[in-house]
Amino acid sequence: MELINTGFQDLILIKPSVFEDSRGYFCESYNKTAYKKAGINCNFVQDNQSSSIKGVIRGLHYQLMPYAQSKLIRALCGTIFDVAVDLRTGSPTYGKWYGVELSSENMLQLFIPQGFAHGFSVLSEKAVVLYKTDDFYKKEAERGIRFDDPLLKIDWKLDPTEIIVSEKDHQLPTLDEAEANFIL
Repeated sequence: MELINTGFQDLILIKPSVFEDSRGYFCESYNKTAYKKAGINCNFVQDNQSSSIKGVIRGLHYQLMPYAQSKLIRALCGTIFDVAVDLRTGSPTYGKWYGVELSSENMLQLFIPQGFAHGFSVLSEKAVVLYKTDDFYKKEAERGIRFDDPLLKIDWKLDPTEIIVSEKDHQLPTLDEAEANFIL
């Protein structure tokens, strides 16, 4: 497995080792010991999976402390543009975002530590996304930021006429209005 620097403290892009032959491929997608050696020392307790059509944007979501979640994201099918926004007060990258294409072809994974908002857009006709979390979903701690916040200026890699967003995500506040309680 190869770790790729994102320029954000603790935000890690992971390229797993893939072994291919005429039958197909084998990939160890998660190994707690190997990830711990790589600095990802999480006790993942929940796996979430979503299926979405092209143009869907999900996010930007997070949970407040003490229910904040670290996430390990990967695309099982299709291609997504995955985005993490640093919400950690005191971080040199506070309010900045990192984005990367994750696909069933490149098999990249993004580890997002607590203190980041997360979202993704679907670039392929369909995408299935799997992510591990190190805390359970808590509705009362759920928060988010608008996908189209003019201060963030996230390029979701979609034609604006293709974008599909839930009503709930349309109602989210901007970064300046959002409640967050993360300190680096």
